[in-house]
Amino acid sequence: MKNSFLRVLSLLFIIVLSSCNQQPAEEIKSDQTAVDESDKLVILWTSRDREVALNMIFMYSNYQKRNGYWDDITIVVWGPSQKLLSEDKELQENVKQLLSIGVTVKACKACSDKYGVSKQLADLGVTVKYMQELTEYIKGGRNVLAL
Repeated sequence: MKNSFLRVLSLLFIIVLSSCNQQPAEEIKSDQTAVDESDKLVILWTSRDREVALNMIFMYSNYQKRNGYWDDITIVVWGPSQKLLSEDKELQENVKQLLSIGVTVKACKACSDKYGVSKQLADLGVTVKYMQELTEYIKGGRNVLAL
């Protein structure tokens, strides 16, 4: 009788304990997405200032990627920075180096078409496409750094 009582008590304890630790599937999925997105960085590069590119965007991206501070780094080249990148050999070499270590570099096709530089950017290895993704990045909770 004492054994039966202890088994029932143990079973109830396990049931109560396990129910306290359970989250609905939607919450678990949401938490996992938040964790995943928190390890991703998007750098929105719009500045035509080459010093911003050299001494912030490229330096920071390179260091952070090499040292594993972010699982995923994407640089979005948008507007005036596209024209600058298409004309500056040193910046182009920096982009190639970043691509070689796993940084993703994308450019807004609408802007690059306006500047007439879509082909030059694509030839560098930059993914040139319409950037509805920026909205998705922001709404999805990615970290976005705009320069």
